[in-house]
Amino acid sequence: MISSNSRYVSQITRDTLALILAGGKGSRLCELTQYQAKPAIHFGGKFRVIDFPLSNCINSGIRQIGVMTQYKAYSLIRHLSRGWGHLNRELGEYVELLPASQQYSPSWYEGTADALYQNIEFIREHAPKYVVVLAGDHIYKMDYGDMLVQHVESAADMTISCIEVPVIDAAGAFGVMCVDEHNRITNFHDKPDKPCPLEDKPEYTLASMGNYVFNTEFLIQQLIADAKNIDSLHDFGRDIIPAAINTNHVMAFRFCSDDGQSAPYWRDVGTLDAFWQANMDLVAITPELNIYDQDWPIWTHQKQSPPAKFIFNDYGRRGYAVDSIVSGGCIVSGAEISQSLLFSDVHVHSYSKIEKSVILPQVDIAQHVKINRSIIDTGCQIPEGMSIGINKAHDIARGFRISQDGIVLVTKDMLNKGDNQQGC
Repeated sequence: MISSNSRYVSQITRDTLALILAGGKGSRLCELTQYQAKPAIHFGGKFRVIDFPLSNCINSGIRQIGVMTQYKAYSLIRHLSRGWGHLNRELGEYVELLPASQQYSPSWYEGTADALYQNIEFIREHAPKYVVVLAGDHIYKMDYGDMLVQHVESAADMTISCIEVPVIDAAGAFGVMCVDEHNRITNFHDKPDKPCPLEDKPEYTLASMGNYVFNTEFLIQQLIADAKNIDSLHDFGRDIIPAAINTNHVMAFRFCSDDGQSAPYWRDVGTLDAFWQANMDLVAITPELNIYDQDWPIWTHQKQSPPAKFIFNDYGRRGYAVDSIVSGGCIVSGAEISQSLLFSDVHVHSYSKIEKSVILPQVDIAQHVKINRSIIDTGCQIPEGMSIGINKAHDIARGFRISQDGIVLVTKDMLNKGDNQQGC
């Protein structure tokens, strides 16, 4: 039985160091990550993806945090320094940047386990009892204290957070695990074609969320052993976890909603379709992910922009937005916005119509523009009369990217060069 005593939980979280893996390239997001890492991309109108695991840490009482960066990290480092430098170091609170620096290897980070190994002295220096390792590129709200308490009370060496996922969705996409009646992990397979089903729900499997709890000394031992293994890929899913299961006590923590019945919200926004859909989820009348929750705020840095403004109320030229999120600094000037999400400082001019689209910051949309089921990247200037997401052949001819589900991505380079698609 997991203890609910808040003092007991706070003692555990105070003895915990969180390490966030934020160096991923996010190649399946194509041009959205051409100039920045996946954890740095904008999400939800005013946030960055990295803000979600960081906010989960703060709200869970974990205030010793290291963020490991690598791929095109400038915008991520800038965001972290501006938005996450307010913690009080005198009280032992910090968000420490850990860029790849070749301390233990002539190479950059070569895998998730190698990223931790190259920062092993950072772990030793802070000497926590427990280390929480977190993926930096997922959208969800989670109290890590619950996972830590289960880890301690089950006397586990390692605990893996997991979520129930349909077998058909997990195949080839997630690391999945088999567990016994006590949630002890008996097998772990990295992105198998045929995931092992749950006994009570054969259409579902337990998928890894990429979040782990370790006893510190156990983690250090595993990292050192893995670094010496010349056949290892130095990856948690492929190497560390399978090796640990056979001879150690490794538990699964089942991530559940508050009612214990419905599935909690957790999304990997690793593709254009997933990124678009996760943003669209927020404009629902009752969204599954509540970003208005005062008890679990999502912290971030955003420049101080004026309030959103809607102007003109003439027939055929009315500025309004319905079933949409419109961020600060936006001006909707005689344009129609429906089921869309406008990030900060977007200007939509008269007679334009935006539907089911994600408009990233500082986009200017001229008059008589029609946009449907699209992602418009930061800083784009959409010329007068252009239609996007209306005619697939026209979009392809302009060099815009079309996702598997038909979402159109437009970037500044595409608009300026006409054809700048890159492989993803």
